[in-house]
Amino acid sequence: MIDGVVVKKLKVIPDERGRLMEILRCDEEVFGRFGQVYMTTTYPDVVKAWHLHKKQDDFITCVKGMLKLVLFDDREGSPTRGEVNQFFIGDYNPALVKVPRAVLHGWKCISRDEAIVVNVPTEPYDPEHPDEYRVDAHVNNIPYEWVRKDG
Repeated sequence: MIDGVVVKKLKVIPDERGRLMEILRCDEEVFGRFGQVYMTTTYPDVVKAWHLHKKQDDFITCVKGMLKLVLFDDREGSPTRGEVNQFFIGDYNPALVKVPRAVLHGWKCISRDEAIVVNVPTEPYDPEHPDEYRVDAHVNNIPYEWVRKDG
């Protein structure tokens, strides 16, 4: 596992009215601080990658559909530099993934319908000085290809 990455299995509590799933609590060890909460969607087979943040950690979960969430550690001095982590999260594997600052990350929607993602970054978005640094999804030096692996 990339240094600083944390995965929390999420528990779904169903009853006759529907479901409840806690995602992140301020009294958990994994919690850092609160910046904002936002929701984004990704259509089937779309890749949203690669980017990193220099100031914030992300806490990512997929609440509908399925994502292939991939992280790449290219941080100078990191004990896990060069490592890739891949997580399948969503309907069939509810989980929260903490993505530490400066770790490149992105995802691909692997469900038939759009994936709905909730992120709780540790910093609020600043439109005047966005903390987002992008790398092309397919043309880069990251040892990962976004193709499905059949077999």
